[in-house]
Amino acid sequence: MASETLLARITDYSSRPDPYPLYAELREAGPVVPQADGSYLVGTYHEIAALLHDPRMSVDPRTPGAEARQLPFLRLDDPEHHRLRTLAMRPFGPPHSPHRVDGMREEIDRITQELLASLRAGEQIDLVDDFAYPLPVTVICRLLGVPREDEPLFRAWSDALVAAADVRPGTDTTDTDKAGEQAQTEMGGYLVNLAEQRRGTPGDDMLSAFVNEPDPALRLSREELAETAILLLIAGHETTVNLITNGALTLLRRPDQLDLLRREPNLLPRAVEELLRFEPPVHMRERLPRADVGIAGTTLPEGASVVLVLASGNRDPKRFDEPDRFDPTRPDNQHFGFGSGIHLCYGGPLARIEAYSALGALLPRLGTARLVQDPPPYRQNAMLRGPRHLPLQL
Repeated sequence: MASETLLARITDYSSRPDPYPLYAELREAGPVVPQADGSYLVGTYHEIAALLHDPRMSVDPRTPGAEARQLPFLRLDDPEHHRLRTLAMRPFGPPHSPHRVDGMREEIDRITQELLASLRAGEQIDLVDDFAYPLPVTVICRLLGVPREDEPLFRAWSDALVAAADVRPGTDTTDTDKAGEQAQTEMGGYLVNLAEQRRGTPGDDMLSAFVNEPDPALRLSREELAETAILLLIAGHETTVNLITNGALTLLRRPDQLDLLRREPNLLPRAVEELLRFEPPVHMRERLPRADVGIAGTTLPEGASVVLVLASGNRDPKRFDEPDRFDPTRPDNQHFGFGSGIHLCYGGPLARIEAYSALGALLPRLGTARLVQDPPPYRQNAMLRGPRHLPLQL
């Protein structure tokens, strides 16, 4: 049956420009759809929400019964997850550092304007390479304390790590996993060494805060520091690149909504929430049951791969009215753009500020811009879905 190969069809690169018809097929097939490879797909809003909040659903690949495979991101369950998340949050946001992110608004606006100033009217640009990628990379590197001249190092490392974390059914991942492990080692070593240079002589950055924590009980080990810094750096820009690029593409395809936002820029915060629902930067997440889990009349076996298709839940008509319509005035927009539950992305406030700045500054230019290629070329990654390039004629 076609439903038994939905995951393979969704992750096939040919589906990248428009996976939403397959998501509709997934919801029609049932809340939980077993796959031929032994995994399970969940694409309906309320079932995804229930599983994201179920403590029996693990993110740890060491879950009993699961295939043990190297994953480059920090993947831990509570209580260890809560401990490390709490330590990582101390220099990042409330209650210990309440002004860290909000205090960057002016600098983010300045970086945005500097990037836009380099884009000349009448020229063809790549919105990804010329704007949507350098903005969040520059911001997260400033937060962590990475020297500007070292920022280019992170693109190859990040690409390798993100590729290793992708959902790839029926694919030999040996080479991709090996490249991810090497990138993790190199990137972690770089960040830990950079942090060690600030020990005793801290700057106003997060690596300095981590390595100069005065309370021994609140210090990260060398390995924890490496993993946390990698996670912050990659999560701090990969999703935001997609959010900005998907947002610009969505508005260029809908001149009426673009005109509305140009007339009423106060709608931008709600428009960003709608973009997080309508074209989210993260399309799916994997969970592994630590015990047999019943949901919607189906038993998810212990250790099975359960793929929660967040982007499908965001288009579930049982939760959202006219879900396939982009509506920047939509009320009650409780989307899965940043996940949900204990693994809710704590970088969400920073991503929102960057999106407000980027899209707000782009609005005047998008009114006279033209898409050179539609659909544009997409990234290989099915989990972090977004255009790899977005050529525009200004």
